[in-house]
Amino acid sequence: MSAFKAIKAIDYTVIYVRDLAAMRRFYEDVLQLELIRELSPRWIEYCIGPNTLALALPGLTAKDDPVPKNTAALQLAFKVARDDVDACAAELTQQGIALVLPPTDQPFGHRTLFFRDPDGNMLEMYAEI
Repeated sequence: MSAFKAIKAIDYTVIYVRDLAAMRRFYEDVLQLELIRELSPRWIEYCIGPNTLALALPGLTAKDDPVPKNTAALQLAFKVARDDVDACAAELTQQGIALVLPPTDQPFGHRTLFFRDPDGNMLEMYAEI
């Protein structure tokens, strides 16, 4: 049996960023995430439910180059209540954040909203419907 069968959950996710200050402002001011730790000027963490989301500058653990500008490196999906999808869209629009896809009922049973963070990563707010 493989030792990898011991994996039970994703504990934390790291987004390697190009502009840590801009990303920090976005995740704290727009998404209203609460900073839980600043391990260094190159690494900060937020708590989302039982998981940790970290923003970090590349090069701390590996010598990877940053993802090219205007290229989504990842997509994060944040689960909310159905009415909150539309409320989040309204807040984003009020703050001048462009919506990639406005609130939409999907045939697979989700109401979704897509937008980008300052580094171009695709973010989704969704609710099961």
